[in-house]
Order: sequence, then C-alpha cells, then structure tokens
Amino acid sequence: MANKKLRITLTRSIIGLSPKQEATVAALGLRRVRQRVTHEDTPTVRGMIAKVPHVLEVSREA
Repeated sequence: MANKKLRITLTRSIIGLSPKQEATVAALGLRRVRQRVTHEDTPTVRGMIAKVPHVLEVSREA
C-alpha cells in the first residue's frame, strides 16, 4: 500500500493563537499565510492538525 500524503495550507494568521497552538503550526513547518507543506498521513500529524483546524486547510495529495 502506498503511503498517503496530506497537503496542509495555513489559511489564517497565527496572531492571537495561544503559544502552544503557535508551536504546533510551526512544528508542521508553516510560517506564512497561504504557505503549503506536505506531510505523511500519520496519527501524529493528524493530532497536530486537530489542535488548530480553524487556521488550516487539509487535502489529500494525489
């Protein structure tokens, strides 16, 4: 089975987030609005996305 990947986009500014939420966004590799990164679809990454879903957009990569 092929590894699935997620494309994660920062859609809103991190200004006003708690320090923990800011650290989570940074750990995903996002620094600027509309920046995109690709990560493996793992439980760890899914948990990070679940902590800040209001500032992220997630889609599957083909």
